[in-house]
Amino acid sequence: MAIEPAWSFRSRTAVVTGGVRGIGRAIVDGLVAGGAVVHVFDRAGDEVSPGAILHAVDVADSASVAAAIAAVGGPVSLLVNNAGITRDRSIVRMTDEEWQSVLQVNLTGAFNLIRAVAPGMIAAGGGRIVNLVSINGLRGKFGQANYAASKAGLVALTKTAARELGPKGVTVNAVAPGMVMTEMTMRLPEEIRCKALDESQLGRLPGVDDIAAAVLFLLSDHAAFVTGQVLRVDAGQYI
Repeated sequence: MAIEPAWSFRSRTAVVTGGVRGIGRAIVDGLVAGGAVVHVFDRAGDEVSPGAILHAVDVADSASVAAAIAAVGGPVSLLVNNAGITRDRSIVRMTDEEWQSVLQVNLTGAFNLIRAVAPGMIAAGGGRIVNLVSINGLRGKFGQANYAASKAGLVALTKTAARELGPKGVTVNAVAPGMVMTEMTMRLPEEIRCKALDESQLGRLPGVDDIAAAVLFLLSDHAAFVTGQVLRVDAGQYI
């Protein structure tokens, strides 16, 4: 007898931005396993998870987003705004490009996607949107003024969208990771990882599957009455 996946997304169409690697790929894998038709909006030339469909999209460009949503060919019922970049530098040394590029991808990109999918969700009578934010958008972080500001803005966008779209049957939530054990994290200096570990109340840090599990819950029917919330999955780094 086949084992049912933890979450069922049969007959659902999903869009995941930044879904080629890391947290995004784990989310895509979970959605595919749950039976969703999954469209990944990411850079051209990258390899996508088996069973998913890749679209080359610049999320910071509203025209690129609109064209990709049209190419999906039907209403999107599940949206995960995961695409994000960092350009770390202290405020006094940060360039205009470093500030603007992070805000454009992390915050404007999410806005572009929400605006593009919302009409279809409303017409269909409902949908689920989950935004990936960060505990650093809640507490700030030295050298991450651009990143922290973008994620703090995305928290506010999440709550505003929840208010505007809730009466139409659309839930909007956010997941806020702390440091997550990814390939990129493992390339950081050991002292940075140790500092995050010292902040953790659990004495260990989550992996990409732990973050994906929280996202999949919020996308599922089990979270039908959860909206406007920020779920921290950070091993207690920020309490």
